[in-house]
Amino acid sequence: MKLDILAFGAHPDDVELGCGGTIAKEVASGKKVGIIDLTRGELGTRGSAEIRDQESSAAAKILGVSVRENLNMRDGFFVNDEAHQLEIIRIIRKYQPKIVLCNAIDDRHIDHGKGSKLVSDACFLSGLIKVETEFEGMKQTAYRPKMVYHYIQWKNITPDFVVDITGFNEVRIEAIMAYGSQFYNPNTNEPETPIATKNFLESLNTRPQDLGRLIGTDFGEGFTVERYLAVNSLADLI
Repeated sequence: MKLDILAFGAHPDDVELGCGGTIAKEVASGKKVGIIDLTRGELGTRGSAEIRDQESSAAAKILGVSVRENLNMRDGFFVNDEAHQLEIIRIIRKYQPKIVLCNAIDDRHIDHGKGSKLVSDACFLSGLIKVETEFEGMKQTAYRPKMVYHYIQWKNITPDFVVDITGFNEVRIEAIMAYGSQFYNPNTNEPETPIATKNFLESLNTRPQDLGRLIGTDFGEGFTVERYLAVNSLADLI
């Protein structure tokens, strides 16, 4: 199956938090979108890998994505080396997405920056014909996505462009809240974490509203790029 967009996240819920509204909007427009989680988030303070498997499956249904896979890399300890790059390359060549979305280039959690660089490097290497991979016993052909964009997570990184997600923020929030084990719940005895506070829960709308305000819409999601953006006409900009 070829995909229009493939979104990678170091942990289940990264994609929903960083670009869930954008994914929901693209799916609604008829695009085929997939999500790849690098790890199961097994080192997370709250919940468990098994619970997060269930939550990620529920979130995928809410967003309407065509496929979601987990690569079972080691949470906290995966590295950007040949073996891990080849895992990503196999996925890229399998789905041949036009656009790849990945973690923030720098963030509070060390896996986010690592995952960002790992996926970005693999996207480049995937286009080299002398990098050989197989999938289900068949040799894969070289393929490089046209664009790689990085969503924004904990840190307030200045975006290079903002996607208007007005009309899709509610779906985004619903997908995020599918991860009930991870976020604020006054009735749980689980330890508190930075994303399990009432403040963080209330902040889920703050950045999208502010980015929306800055582009003249209600809600927006920001991304950074690896090369200059190009448009055919000034009229392409809103």
